[in-house]
Amino acid sequence: MKKEGKPSNHGTGEGRGFGGGRGPGGGFAMARPVEKATNFKNSLKRLIGYLKPHRVKLVMVFFLAILSTVFNILSPKLMGAATNKIAEDLMKRMNYFNNIEAAIERGADIEFISQLRAQPVPSIDFNYIWQIILILIGLYILSALFSFATGYIMAGIAQKTVYKMRREANDKLARLPLRYFDAHTHGEILSRITNDLDNVGNTLQQSLTQLITAIVTLAGVAIMMLTISPVLTLIAIITLPLSGVVTITIAKKSQRLFVARQAVLGELNGHAEEMYAGHKEVKVFGHEKKSISVFDEINERLYDAGWRAEFISGIIMPLLNFVNNIGYVLICVVGGVFVVMQRIQIGDIQAFIQYARQFTHPIVQTANITNIIQSTVASAERVFKLLDETEEVQDQKDAKVIKMPKGEVGFKHVQFGYKEDDLLIKDMNIEVKKGETIAIVGPTGAGKTTLVNLLMRFYEIKGGSITIDGIDIRDLKRGNLRSMFGMVLQDTWLFHGTIRENIAYGRQDASEEEIIAASKAAHADYFIRRLPEGYDTVLDEEASNLSQGQKQLLTIARAILANPVILILDEATSSVDTRTEVLIQKAMTRLMEGRTNFVIAHRLSTIRGADLILVMNHGDIIEQGTHQQLLEKKGFYAELYNSQFTSSHGNEA
Repeated sequence: MKKEGKPSNHGTGEGRGFGGGRGPGGGFAMARPVEKATNFKNSLKRLIGYLKPHRVKLVMVFFLAILSTVFNILSPKLMGAATNKIAEDLMKRMNYFNNIEAAIERGADIEFISQLRAQPVPSIDFNYIWQIILILIGLYILSALFSFATGYIMAGIAQKTVYKMRREANDKLARLPLRYFDAHTHGEILSRITNDLDNVGNTLQQSLTQLITAIVTLAGVAIMMLTISPVLTLIAIITLPLSGVVTITIAKKSQRLFVARQAVLGELNGHAEEMYAGHKEVKVFGHEKKSISVFDEINERLYDAGWRAEFISGIIMPLLNFVNNIGYVLICVVGGVFVVMQRIQIGDIQAFIQYARQFTHPIVQTANITNIIQSTVASAERVFKLLDETEEVQDQKDAKVIKMPKGEVGFKHVQFGYKEDDLLIKDMNIEVKKGETIAIVGPTGAGKTTLVNLLMRFYEIKGGSITIDGIDIRDLKRGNLRSMFGMVLQDTWLFHGTIRENIAYGRQDASEEEIIAASKAAHADYFIRRLPEGYDTVLDEEASNLSQGQKQLLTIARAILANPVILILDEATSSVDTRTEVLIQKAMTRLMEGRTNFVIAHRLSTIRGADLILVMNHGDIIEQGTHQQLLEKKGFYAELYNSQFTSSHGNEA
C-alpha cells in the first residue's frame, strides 16, 4: 500500500525565518512573510472555543506565568541592592583610612589619631550579601518551578485540544463523500490533520505562555525602570523608534528577497524532481546535457537570490547592536552623572542596565509570537474548512436493512452529473437479475467507473432511482448497502500487515481454515506457503515483496472470503505474465460463481461470455446486448472489438 507522506514545503513560496538573537539591548527579529487566515477573527474565535473546557487550567497557567516572570523581574533590583550595600561599605572603609591619613597630614596630635585608629575598621556586611544571594536563589528556584508547572499544564491543554480536533477531523473524513477525495490530493488532506494540527499544538503549548510572559515582562520592566529613574527610562525608550525604522526598512527588502529565493528554489526542485522521475526518458532521448544546462542556470539564479537574501538579513543585527550600544553609552554617561550628583546609587545603574537588556526582548518576542499566531490561525482555518465540508447524505431514521440479499439490481431513469448544470448520465435504465454478469465497456471517460460509484452510493444521483432487490438504495443503511459488495480492482490495495490480516480484511471473524480455503480458491495458497513466513509474512508499505500478480490473487482471496452478493471487477491482468494471467482468470471465474457481477472490461476478448454487455460513451448506454448480438449490430462495440482483435493479431504476427 502506498502511503502519502507529509507534503514538502518546496516551492511554496515560504521564506526563511530570521534569527531571534539579540545584542546588548536586544534586537528586533524579522520573520518570513506570514501566512494569514482569510477570516482571522472568526477562525480565532472558533479556535478559542476549543480551549473553553480548560478555562480553570488556563487561569492557573496565566497566574503561574505571571508569578514566574515577576520573580525574574525582581532579581535585578535585589542585585542592585547588594551592589549598593557593597559600595556603601567600601565608601565607609575608604573614609576611615582617608580620615586617618588626613589627620596625619594636617599634624593632628597623636591622641586624636590614636582615637581614630581605635575605632573599628568598617567591613563589608557579607551576612547581608549572603541573605540577598539566598533570596535570589529562592526566587530563581520558585520561578523555575512555576515555569515548569506552566509548561506541564499547558502541554496537557495543547495536546488534549489537538487530540480533539484531530479526532473530529478523522471522524469527518469518514463522513465525507467520494467527491471530496476526488477534488483534493491525499497529501493536501494529510497535511491538514498532521502539519496544520501540529502547528496549532506547538503554538498552544509554547507561544501562548511566551506571550503572557512577554507582556508581563514588558510591563514589569517598564515599571521597575521608572521607579529607578524616569530620565534614564526615557533615554532607553528613545532608541526604540530608531531600531524599529532599521528593522522595518531591512525587513521589507529582505522579505522580498527571501520570497524570490523560495520561488527559484521551488523551480529548481520541480526541475530536479521531473528529471529524476523521468531519468530513463532523459537518457533515451539524449537530453542529459540540456537537463544539466537548465539545472545550472536555475542553480546560478538560486545562488544569486540566496546570497542577496542572506546578506541583507545578516546586517540587521550589527545595525541594531550599533543603535542599542548608543543607548547604552547614553545610559552609562547620564547614570554616572546622576551617581556623582548622588541622585541615584551605583547599584541602581547596574539594575537599570539589566532591565534595559530585558526591555526590548519581550517586544521582539511579542512581534514574533503575533506572526506565529497568525500562521496558526491560518492552519486552524484549513482544518475548520475540512470540518465544515458537506457530508454524505445521512441515512434516513427508518433506513432499511436487507438481511438476505439476492443481488438483483435496477437502474431506472438515472441522471447524474459531477456539476449541477452538466449531466454526464442523462437517462440510464438497466435490469440485472441475480447471478448475471454485466460487462461495462467504453472508451476512457465514458462513465464506467461512475456507474459503479453510483451503485455503491459514493455519489448521489440527480434523478431516477437505483434499486437492489427492489428497494431504493437511498432507503437502505449505507453500511448494509456496501456490505453487499466486493471489489477486485486493477489497482491493488494491500496495507502494512501480515498476509493473513490482508486476506481477512473484509471479514475480521474469519477462521484460519476459512482464510486458507479462500486462498486456495484464489490459487494463492501455493505461493503464500513458499514464502519464508507463510501467512505470517509481513507486507511492507509498497508490498514490494510480492509481484503484481500475487497481489491481485490476494485481493481475490479477500473478496472470496468476504462472500459478497454483488461483485465489482476491474480487469487487472494487463501487467502480468501469461501464466499468472491464467491463474487470475481462473480465480475470478471461481469468485464470480453464483454472484451478480459488474465487470469493467478493458480487453473485450475476456467478456464474451457475459450475460449482458453495456456499451457506454459520454455517460450514456449507446448499445447493450450479448457479445454475439452486439457484433451482429455492427455498431460501436463491433468496431471496438474488431480494432482490438486486429491489433492483437497484428502484434502476434
